[in-house]
Amino acid sequence: MTREIYVGLMSGTSLDGVDAVLVEFAGEKPRLLGAGGNPFDAPLRRELMALNAPGDNEIERAALAANQLSHCYASAINALLKMTALPAAQVRAIGCHGQTIRHRPERGYTLQIGNAALLAELTGIRVVADFRSRDLAAGGQGAPLAPAFHAAVFADPAEGRAVLNLGGIANLTYLPRAGNPLGFDSGPGNCLLDLWSERHLGKAHDAGGSWAGDGRAIPDLLSRMLQEPYFAIAPPKSTGRDLFNEAWLRKTLAGGEEPQAVQATLLELTARSVATAALLHCPAVRRVIVCGGGTKNDVLMRRLAELTAPAVLEPSDRHGIDPQQVEATAFAWLAKQTLDGRPGNLPSVTGARGPRVLGAVYLP
Repeated sequence: MTREIYVGLMSGTSLDGVDAVLVEFAGEKPRLLGAGGNPFDAPLRRELMALNAPGDNEIERAALAANQLSHCYASAINALLKMTALPAAQVRAIGCHGQTIRHRPERGYTLQIGNAALLAELTGIRVVADFRSRDLAAGGQGAPLAPAFHAAVFADPAEGRAVLNLGGIANLTYLPRAGNPLGFDSGPGNCLLDLWSERHLGKAHDAGGSWAGDGRAIPDLLSRMLQEPYFAIAPPKSTGRDLFNEAWLRKTLAGGEEPQAVQATLLELTARSVATAALLHCPAVRRVIVCGGGTKNDVLMRRLAELTAPAVLEPSDRHGIDPQQVEATAFAWLAKQTLDGRPGNLPSVTGARGPRVLGAVYLP
């Protein structure tokens, strides 16, 4: 019997690098065979950040960045296969989300770069990519797509649950005891925190949230930030760096704010926007399962636990999947759905007219 082994790749809005997992689907939950990744070097990270906004010669720049991404992906995959001593021929497919540089569902398009044809050539493995566009063509947001995977592995008919992914953007999946799941982007996760940390500390992250934790949030600034119209939109909805970026942050500042106080305010913004969205759209939740890079921010996790109480807030490794590996595993699962001819979207999440088989397949 052929083993159902897949690679899942994820490089998200945090722009810190690519996460790669090698998983086998043989039971109720995926079995991790190996995990790794590659950080983005500084020039690639800067280019990917710049491509989120219009710029000079962006078509060529995006194409070149896509090729660089494919080499980065291939390097991570080859390291995984070497570590596990698994031949490439035993991997059924790679699920590659690609790097989002524009997400404008209100205008009918979304764009994730990463040369899937080149990746198939470099690895000799079938690649499933471009997952979002089919849902978008069916009238959906094209995102978030992980909720279908969350429902498959984290749902429990004994209790209402939510899955919170704290990436660059924060997204919530509501898994009621019965009925259809709901999923949506609540707003910024780490993206503004990381941006401000890089500007004022020269570091990609505020490690553990310590800088923010030693500051005091500015009430008037927080109030202005929370007036962002996106927060009041009912799901289905999705967002990205097209909205929550440096320009958005600058327009909320009055000028003269102490940088550490701004960082504390941004942390409170993430926590409040997540907790408010959970209260409004995820009723009767008893447990919030958290994944993504934001789980390393101890101050943010403590504040979220306070705001979401009495629900229990806990990392996803207590449910069998490391917080840093959930999203990459989701795209391995989505690749399997595609090859099996099964839908990968949830219309109750994206607003699409119905279930759709997602992705485009590139043969080696």
